[in-house]
Order: sequence, then structure tokens, then C-alpha cells
Amino acid sequence: MQISEMTIVTDETFQVFARLIPQLTQYSPPPSKELLAEMADSEDVIVLLAQEDDENGAILGAATLVTFITPTGTHGWIEDVIVDRDARRRGIGRALTEACLEKARELGLKEVNLTSRPGRAAANKLYQELGFQQRQTNVYRYPLTSSN
Repeated sequence: MQISEMTIVTDETFQVFARLIPQLTQYSPPPSKELLAEMADSEDVIVLLAQEDDENGAILGAATLVTFITPTGTHGWIEDVIVDRDARRRGIGRALTEACLEKARELGLKEVNLTSRPGRAAANKLYQELGFQQRQTNVYRYPLTSSN
């Protein structure tokens, strides 16, 4: 398996995200090809892809490192770590998360945050094994669109 940064968006990349996003959440539709291209072009959004080493190079998973600046410094968040259900238990989630952390170090970040639903037991265990520390905080969401 190899991890690489998404720098261009192909039809295959678009189709992979169309397959992966529903495995992560039922609340967000897969991104459009245009949105994926915008992400690939952004300096603040780094999408990492895990691919097979064989000649096919099938994409098995993805993770996103997002950086942003506030008055308290530059912050990093790991978002949307997704491994295709048929490729799980092979260390792909670990490799993607470690690649995000390495990229964060290269960017000079002092810390990286992420969230994970309590029901994602395997993901939570992985993050703790990697050294993430659970913070005592509340995460709030304010919906700006109506679901009606």
C-alpha cells in the first residue's frame, strides 16, 4: 500500500469518493468532482489517498488534513478518515492517520485534533493507540439549513 496526496481528480477518484462517503455517513452526500478539484488545489486542505501497490492501484481509503489560522495560531484537524469496508483490518486507517500527522509535522503544527463518534469503537481505539488524548469538551453544531 502507498499513501499519496490527491493533486488531481480523475473519474476514478470521483467514483471512489461516491463509494466511500456513504460508508462514513448517511448525512452528507458524496462530493462533486468540482469540489474534489477545489480541495486538491487548496493549500489548506490535504487529501491523502491509500492505494494498492499493484498495477491496478485501487484506492482503498482516504483521509483529510485541514489547516486554518486563528488569533491563537495555526490549527490542524483530521477529518473523514475512511477505509473501504472490503479493505478494513489491514492497517490502512492507521497508515492514513500517521500520514496526516507526518504532514502536520512538516507544516510545523503543534497539535492536531479530530473527532470520532463513540460508536466507532475500532477508530477510537486506533486514535488512542496513536497517542491522541481525549479532550473534555463539548462539540456543538448549529444547522444553518432546514431539514424540511
